[in-house]
Amino acid sequence: MREVVAELERPVLLFSGGKDSIVMLELARKAFAPARIPFPVMHVDTGLNFPEVLEFRDKRVAELGVQLIVASVPDAIAAGTVKEEPNGSRNRIQTPVLLDAVEEHGFTALFGGARRDEDKARAKERVFSFRDEFGQWDPKNQRPELWDLYNGRIHLGESIRVFPLSNWTELDIWQYISREEIAIPPLYLAQERDVVERQGMLYAVNEFIRPRDGEQVRRETVRYRTVGDANLTAAVRSTATTVEDVIAEIAVTRMTERGATRGDDKVSDAAMEDRKKEGYF
Repeated sequence: MREVVAELERPVLLFSGGKDSIVMLELARKAFAPARIPFPVMHVDTGLNFPEVLEFRDKRVAELGVQLIVASVPDAIAAGTVKEEPNGSRNRIQTPVLLDAVEEHGFTALFGGARRDEDKARAKERVFSFRDEFGQWDPKNQRPELWDLYNGRIHLGESIRVFPLSNWTELDIWQYISREEIAIPPLYLAQERDVVERQGMLYAVNEFIRPRDGEQVRRETVRYRTVGDANLTAAVRSTATTVEDVIAEIAVTRMTERGATRGDDKVSDAAMEDRKKEGYF
C-alpha cells in the first residue's frame, strides 16, 4: 500500500463493508499510522445492499475520518446511463458506474480486496493488475511479478488495480479479524432467520427477497459467508455465533464462499471473467 501511494498519483480503496474490504481498510490504517489514510474510499452502491452493511460502512468510515465516495447505480439507472437487466442482477451494470467514477475523480490505482481462492478468474490476477485506457482487463497482457517486484508504470488514461490480499484465503481473513479484534457486520454470524430455498440455496427473506408462489418460508439458523447484493446472496446453515466458531467452520469446508452463496455467479462458469474483462473487479 505504501508502495502504491509513493508511485501512483491518485489511489482509492474500494470499500463495500464486506469482510475483505474491512481487512483492507484496517491494513491501510496500520500502513500509514499514526497519520490518516492518505486516500479516499469508494463504494459502488447497487441500491440492493444489506442495510446492516451500509450502516457498518458509514460507521467505520466516520471512525477513521476518511473521505467516502459513493458511486450510485440507482442514480445511473435514473439518468439513463445504464439499463437494469431483467434477471435482477446489477453486477454487470456496476462496471460502467465504476469506470465513470474512476474517470471523474482521475483515480490511477484502485485497491481491491479480491483473493485468488475465490474464483477461477481471480486466480489469474496479478497483485498489480494492469488496465487499459478503457478500464478493461486482458489476462494475456499482464506484467511479470518476480521476487515481489511490481511494475506500476502507466500511461495517461491507464490504471492499476491492486490486490494486496491476492494470496490470502478465506481462513486467513477470519484469523486476521480474530487476531486484530476487528469489528464485523452481524450478518457474518449465525442467528435464526426466515429463509426460502431457491436453486439449492437459502435466501433470507428481506425487502429484496420475497417468497414466490410455491415457496415456503421456514426458520433456520444461518449466516452469510459473503455479503453482496441482498437479492442474490444466499446464506449457509451454520451454528457459528462467534469469530472463533467461524474459523473452525471454514477450516473444514471445501467450497468457496462465492460458489456456496452467490446466485449471480451461477449464470455461467465464465461469469466473473466476462465482467472483469469489461472493467469489473
